[in-house]
This record gives sequence, structure tokens and C-alpha cells, in this order.
Amino acid sequence: MSAEHSDDRRPLGWLLAGVGMLCVSTDSLWVRVSEAGPLDVAFLVSCCALVVHSTFGRWFDRRPALESLRTHRLPIMGVAVLASVSQLAFITAITETRVANVVAIVAAAPLMASLCARLFLGEPITRRVAVAITLTMVGIGVIVSSSVGEPTLRGDLLALLAVVCFAGNMTVWRRFPDVSRRAALFLSAAMVVVVTSFAASPFSLDTRAYLAIAAMGLCFNPLGRLANSNALRYAPVSEVSLFAPTETVAGTVWAALFLSELPGVSTVAGAAVVLAGVFYGTVAAGRSKRFRPGPGGAIRRLAP
Repeated sequence: MSAEHSDDRRPLGWLLAGVGMLCVSTDSLWVRVSEAGPLDVAFLVSCCALVVHSTFGRWFDRRPALESLRTHRLPIMGVAVLASVSQLAFITAITETRVANVVAIVAAAPLMASLCARLFLGEPITRRVAVAITLTMVGIGVIVSSSVGEPTLRGDLLALLAVVCFAGNMTVWRRFPDVSRRAALFLSAAMVVVVTSFAASPFSLDTRAYLAIAAMGLCFNPLGRLANSNALRYAPVSEVSLFAPTETVAGTVWAALFLSELPGVSTVAGAAVVLAGVFYGTVAAGRSKRFRPGPGGAIRRLAP
């Protein structure tokens, strides 16, 4: 195993995953605040992403983009297609159902990603991670026990499609750690621009819409995607995906603060269970590996 995949680098993967999901959690807020159509939002956000990935993206990924395109053509194409479908499905879902529904369905990502990694990569699902996934799913069940399926089933199904593509994407990232993240994300944004350009009306929006889309497309969305894709260089899919429910919790907070969708007692209780699951599967796991019983039952600290 290379140094990049060693246990010593896992905390870096967890940090990147946490930051990435926290950034992405604002997507639902920006889409709703813009009050623009899903195609307009997808087109403009992807145009912004093209600029970010071609310039600032190299700060996060210094691998040669053109060389990666030549040596990993199929993985990059696969990632680009999955990311494009996920982006379009997510944005459309936000405009057709409640924010709580979409971000709750996103919490299924740990289970789907772990299953994909198990099937296609042979990555084991440890007992600790399995328990953590179960906790996060229970927490989400508490949060959305009275809201899933409203107001439209189509929006919920689109959110589910976005999660399936997200899980598949994580598996490809993990399988090909040397693939240029910048190249794949740039190609994904280009695909969305091409697909939506035939139906979008990006020059008919108001100032508020442009500001919300700029915040999403120039900062939070591309930063979150870059952080998430790089997290899989240091930690397994099953552990990185545990941070997906962060979007559920944070998205609920943003909706309460800025969209007047106040969470109830069940939401707060469910969020606490979700965070406990993430902590148990990552930070607590790292601490247990550093402190193990030595001869005679004495606790010894493992060298970092």
C-alpha cells in the first residue's frame, strides 16, 4: 500500500470530505434563493465551474490534466458523465420538492457508495463503518419520517438518481487515484453547459439570481467537488461517504436560517444521531487504532 493510502493519511481524507460536503451543502440554498429555473442554474453554475477548474483548480490538483486525459480517458469520461447527471438531477430536484426531502435522500450516499465499493473494488465494510452507516440512516429516518414523498415524487426520484451517480463517482475516483480531478470536473462542467445551452435562458435573470449563482458556481460548488474527489486519495469510499449526511444536517440548518423552514424536534434529534454516526466511523476509529492494549493489558500509543 502506498503512503497515499496509508492509515496515517486518513485524517486528511476525512478533513477534505468534511469540508467538501459542507461546501456542497449550500447548493440547495443558492438554487432556492436564485428562484431561477433548473436549466438556467445548471448552465450558469457550470460556466463558472469551467473558469474555476481551469485556473484555481490546480491549487488542489497539480497532476497534468492533458496527460491524465490521454492515459485515463475512459475513467475521466465515466466520472464526467456521472457527475453531470448527478448535478442536473440534484438541481432539478431542489426546484421540484422540499429542501429537506432532497438533502435527506442524499444521506443514502454512505450505504450506496459502500455497496458500490464492495461490488466493484472489493473494499471491505468493517463492523465499525457498518454501525456508523446504520446510525446515519437511522438519524435521517428520524429527520424525514413525516416529509419524504412530498410534495412531488418526481423530485424525490431525481434526488435518488443524483445520489446513485454520486456513489458511482466516488467508486471511480477511488479506483483511479492518479486521475486528474481538475480534468474530469472540467469535462463534467463542459458537458452540462452543452446539454443545457439549448434550453437555458441565462440572460433573463435578476440581480439576486446572478449573485446566488455566482456564489454557488465560483466558490462553494467547485471547492466542494474538488475537496470530495481528492479525499478519496487518502481514505476508503465507505469512510469518505460517511460525510455525505453532513449535507443533510447543514442543508437543514441553511433552510431554517435563510428559507424559514424551521426544523422540529425530530430534525434536531436526527441530526444528533447523524453526527454521532460520522464521529464513530471516522474520528473514533482513528483514536482506537492509535491506542491499543499492549502486553499485560497496558494501553500503548501506536506511532503515527
